[in-house]
Amino acid sequence: MSTQNNPNNHSHSVLFVCSANQCRSPMAEVLFADLVKQNGKKDVDWRIASAGVWAYNGMPATSNAVTAMQTRGLDLRGHRSQGVSEALLKQFNLILCMTLEHKQSLARNYPEQARKIFLLREMVDEIEEIDDPVGSSVPTYQSTANEILGILQKGFNTIYQLSG
Repeated sequence: MSTQNNPNNHSHSVLFVCSANQCRSPMAEVLFADLVKQNGKKDVDWRIASAGVWAYNGMPATSNAVTAMQTRGLDLRGHRSQGVSEALLKQFNLILCMTLEHKQSLARNYPEQARKIFLLREMVDEIEEIDDPVGSSVPTYQSTANEILGILQKGFNTIYQLSG
């Protein structure tokens, strides 16, 4: 759902950030895009994307992330990783990180963007991190996806407000 048009044309925008942009953040991106469709917010123009703090550009999502999303009818096969940059962060109203290290790294390296950088769980008034499933089994990826989806569902109104 990541559209590459002029970011100023989007009334709401959210960037999901993890380490390599191959597991958690791509899953969050497609889960949230699907949630937006289901939530009746079709009248709102969204920009939804993902990136990695330490990502190499152009890497695919892990095969287990692809499989975990396929079981939900979501497709990550075309996903390609991208690293965080100042230019990318400027395109989004809300940046949601999987760990405190991600959040702190972004806030330290891009201080002018810090006000819009949050831990994903802060959308539901929590500060726990989302563990990286890389190298784990498909059921572990599915569990991580369930955890992310639960936060996105419970925190949808907060994300909506902060992303506008």
